[in-house]
Amino acid sequence: MRKFLFLLLLTFLGESLNAQFIVGFETNWSDSFIEWTLFEEEEDNDGFLRLRWLSQGDWTEWEYRMMDSFGQIKQRFKGDQNEWELRGNGQIVTMRTLFRGNFREWRITDNRKTLRFKTKFGNISDEWILDNNRNGIFDVYTNFEGDPRAWSIADELDEDISFEMRMAMIFISIYYSTPKQ
Repeated sequence: MRKFLFLLLLTFLGESLNAQFIVGFETNWSDSFIEWTLFEEEEDNDGFLRLRWLSQGDWTEWEYRMMDSFGQIKQRFKGDQNEWELRGNGQIVTMRTLFRGNFREWRITDNRKTLRFKTKFGNISDEWILDNNRNGIFDVYTNFEGDPRAWSIADELDEDISFEMRMAMIFISIYYSTPKQ
């Protein structure tokens, strides 16, 4: 009986510790980049990323939700696109350009782990990757070349990389690859 209870407990713990993996995202509207649907492996668990104040067209503040994870992303200093901050689920993730004004390379940190995220091919923002594979692979790419409305994600990151760090990379790829309308 003890073995059965122990196995049952392990099963439930394993289920609750499963990470959320976003496998893709796309715009809600074909002519607007202010509202996105996030797709998880489970088809009925869609989330969103959108401007926080939709009617104001303020591109400096965003909000997201995916299952039990939710938070906000905003420019650390209004008018400075070189630094963003994500606050969600009790964590703070900072996103900073490696070199001021170069929006193709980013340093993303939660003060525990630091990742370098960049465009794969210089000025072409159709694909974003981690600078090295030390923490695994996180590849964000458009489904169709030159069309920033639908994206896929290859997520093979280590389990200790938080959902918020993943969300920060998704945000950077969306924000710096789409027109601001």
